[in-house]
Formats: sequence, structure tokens, C-alpha cells
Amino acid sequence: MGNIYDYYAATDDGQALALFEDGGMDDPFGTLGLKGADPFLLLGTVEAELTGVPEAQVEADPRFCRMLNDPSHEGPWLISLTDTLRDALAAATPERVLETATAWTRTEDGGGQDPGLLADFLERLGGLARDAGRRRRLYCGMSL
Repeated sequence: MGNIYDYYAATDDGQALALFEDGGMDDPFGTLGLKGADPFLLLGTVEAELTGVPEAQVEADPRFCRMLNDPSHEGPWLISLTDTLRDALAAATPERVLETATAWTRTEDGGGQDPGLLADFLERLGGLARDAGRRRRLYCGMSL
């Protein structure tokens, strides 16, 4: 059994934590769940590919996979995603999303993965990003 990742939008970190700690991802802005879509392994490369910014610079963003709840407990955990990723996904065309997914499958972490499945996930995450607009931020809740 693998980890579960729920991606969702919230107005700010406080609202995101409240939604997360209330047991659920019954968030009013929509939730996108996917087993195995680890943001630490996936989203740095995706954001770098979409924006043309080096991955090291993406990962230096203070919101890149920043733990928002106590990392010392055994989960679940909540992390923030960058606003740059939100905006890039919201603006990406389906063709650009597929190019990005294909590029990720050529990395060490993505080797052997189906780019079509990843592109589908990124399209759905892009839909969440478009719905979030610039008034809400994206988050990922992770559980075992």
C-alpha cells in the first residue's frame, strides 16, 4: 500500500491547516487525490520544466514543499506548493502539460512511468489551479 496525496486549494496556510486538521479534505474548493504523486519527487521538475527556471531555484522557494504541521509526528502531513507552480499549471496548454510529463518520465524519479497518466494528473491539478486563481494557494496533504 502506498502513500496517499490529496491536493487542494485554500485561501491561506491557516485555512489549509484548519481544513486538514478537521479530518478532512472536505474543502469547498475541490480536492484532487492520487496515490503515488509525491510532490517532493515530482513537482520541482514539473515547475522547472513549465517555467524554464532551474530546479534548484524552484526548490529554494520558501513555499516549495514546506511542512505546515508538526513534522515530528507520524502523519498525516500538510505541505504548501508554490504560487509559481499554481500559475504555471493554470496557464499550461494540454500540449505543454504532456511535454512536461514526458520530460519528467525521463528523469531518475520518473523513469518507466506512463507520461499520459502523469499528464492526466497534471491536467487535473491545473484545473484545481485555475479554480484557485490568485486568491487561493495550493497544498498537498500526505498520509500513509
